[in-house]
Amino acid sequence: QVQLVESGGGLVQAGGSVRLSCVASGRTLSSYAVAWFRQPPGKLREFVSIIGVGGSLTYYIDSVKGRFTISRDNAKNTVYLQMNSLKHEDTAVYTCAVLIKINSKYEDSRYDYWGQGTQVTVSS
Repeated sequence: QVQLVESGGGLVQAGGSVRLSCVASGRTLSSYAVAWFRQPPGKLREFVSIIGVGGSLTYYIDSVKGRFTISRDNAKNTVYLQMNSLKHEDTAVYTCAVLIKINSKYEDSRYDYWGQGTQVTVSS
């Protein structure tokens, strides 16, 4: 079983940057594609980005393309989410999870081993 722990969130001004980390323990993360999700206050959780096993395949939702970058360091059992040019609407709890079963869309695929999440608050 994989345990995931997110960190790196905090309070940041609009236009600023934050780098989130998702560290795995229990099993190596190198065998899994890993995704980031977020849940804004009062809203449903939404898929944000995913990175493939090798790190070369990445996918983002349109609202973060060009601003967020997902990456991984398998030697450190860690996946990152670099978030630049932050907007107020990026305020959310960000959580990472492992891809278990892929469907026709990443957003609709099955994920497991969810972390507890890290809060990112963007002040306008």
